[in-house]
Amino acid sequence: MNYDVIVIGAGSMGMAAGYFLAKSGKKTLLLDSFSPPHDKGSHHGETRIIRYAYGEGEEYVPFVLRAKELWAELEQLSGKQLFMPTGVLNVGVKQSDFIQNTIKSSEKYSLPLEVLNAKEIQKRWQGITLSDDYIGSFEPTSGVLKCEECINAYQELAEQHGATILSNRRVKEINIQNDKVTIKTSNQTFNANSLVISAGAWTKDLLKMLDLDAPLTPVRKTFAWYEANEQMYSQNHFPAFAFETPQGIYYGFPSIDGVGLKLGRHDGGETVHPVMPLFPYGESDDKDLRQFLTQFMPNVEKLKYGKTCMYTLTPDEKFIIDLHPRYTNVAIAAGFSGHGFKFSSAVGQALSNLILTGKNDIDISQFSFRRF
Repeated sequence: MNYDVIVIGAGSMGMAAGYFLAKSGKKTLLLDSFSPPHDKGSHHGETRIIRYAYGEGEEYVPFVLRAKELWAELEQLSGKQLFMPTGVLNVGVKQSDFIQNTIKSSEKYSLPLEVLNAKEIQKRWQGITLSDDYIGSFEPTSGVLKCEECINAYQELAEQHGATILSNRRVKEINIQNDKVTIKTSNQTFNANSLVISAGAWTKDLLKMLDLDAPLTPVRKTFAWYEANEQMYSQNHFPAFAFETPQGIYYGFPSIDGVGLKLGRHDGGETVHPVMPLFPYGESDDKDLRQFLTQFMPNVEKLKYGKTCMYTLTPDEKFIIDLHPRYTNVAIAAGFSGHGFKFSSAVGQALSNLILTGKNDIDISQFSFRRF
């Protein structure tokens, strides 16, 4: 079977890319080892934070602002509410790079941001307890994306534009000869002019088929939901949040529709291989999250349930969005290092642009594979 473009990995980045490619008129096939959205990779768990005054560096801001525009467009096209404007509170000591980067980003790009001391934070959100050495930056226009619903929305639109999506198709072989791509699964062969690889933790193994050793490290991550006082922690009263503490970096979400406060740890995690099942959420995982709650949100109550997922880390924790160094008809999106979902609408558009024109209208040179 022949296509213009094949996308391997139909998760957050791949599904968006499939939509933009199909919308451009390309005959597009998406292949996934599972049935997206699924719980085997990095895009499940109901919610993701989107913030614009970016603590990881102001160079991300134009890209995330494009993503913001595209999420609003997706809401309009799909008729679904995908974004919840809860606001996002970032907390850390005043000299924290993360906090200072949010302030610098907001100043450079004229983004609304309130800088608050510990007492002001505790007065506004009584569910938070802080010592006086902490400050916060509150971004009122940011909030929460419904991650799995975003993927479903892009899938529906991609199919409306003629894309074919095949689930439970694990790629066994990739060959490129004379600028033609051949993909083999266990029982089918597909041909295309171009290829997008956006397979999360599986990307490293796929790129080896194209003689490319990518510095990608999958790690096990956990997150959990806790019973919480709805008057204190519901989406109507409490923001999404990120805390940089001496014990680690933690992030979380208000109780949305009564499901409980959601909490995860951003740093740390054990190296894993994606073909092996992840060890389920356990007592040591809860102990780590519980020590954060005891210190900063002591009113949060008992554990409801926890889940596992994977981050795929690059050495500098910046993304890879680029063409293959040897094959100009192969685009790669990988290494999103636990902060990529919010960008996935813009990543999908960028991948489509790379395939169609070899470049993107927003500068993504910082995400070049060649930096390694």
